[in-house]
Amino acid sequence: MIKLQVIGNLGKDCIVNNVNGKNVINFSVAHTEKFKDAQGNQKDKTIWVECAWWTERTGIAPYLKKGIQVYAEGQPDIRTYQTQDGKQGSSLTVRIQNVQLLGSRQSEGGTGSNYNGGQQSYNQPSYQSQPATPSAAEITEPLDDLPF
Repeated sequence: MIKLQVIGNLGKDCIVNNVNGKNVINFSVAHTEKFKDAQGNQKDKTIWVECAWWTERTGIAPYLKKGIQVYAEGQPDIRTYQTQDGKQGSSLTVRIQNVQLLGSRQSEGGTGSNYNGGQQSYNQPSYQSQPATPSAAEITEPLDDLPF
């Protein structure tokens, strides 16, 4: 099995279609990578991934809006089509199995929603500070007493 993982922003609002009695949510995810060319000029390269999520649970659709950042994973699929000039074309799409909302470009945090196979759970970010690691002088347990 081949699995693809995509993190990026939606290029437009998702579209919910009904094909042969089954629901499919179609959306496209873009990732822009910045690099320098041989002359040292800053360049951008955007890669688009077309996604199709065949699911009966379309409740996520109102949240899949242009600009929202998502994590999506699934299996690659080749889609073939006929171009306007009569030639055969093909494109790589991802048949989605899991989608996680990561937020929008404007928001720096907030809640994330994880939609895994139709089940949803909400993850709240934790802002609690981690307890400080004790210094060597504060450790009172014997170091040679291993629990395993």
